[in-house]
Amino acid sequence: MADHDMDLRGLNCPVPVMRLKKKMQTMASGQTVHILTTDPGSVPDFKAYAKSSGDKLLESKETPGGDFEFLLQRV
Repeated sequence: MADHDMDLRGLNCPVPVMRLKKKMQTMASGQTVHILTTDPGSVPDFKAYAKSSGDKLLESKETPGGDFEFLLQRV
């Protein structure tokens, strides 16, 4: 169970990663956020975000319904 949830389905690059960045700035260290997107560009964008920010990408997968699901942790 994540501390926060974000439904970013229907938004296209770069909006999902921009909204993630804004949300992460409000979170305490150790908190997690669960995200749903429909944009396949979110997969490389969220990986790049985690690498550049130092936050942890704990999970990245495509759901059976075709959405993309992520779990990130604020460091």
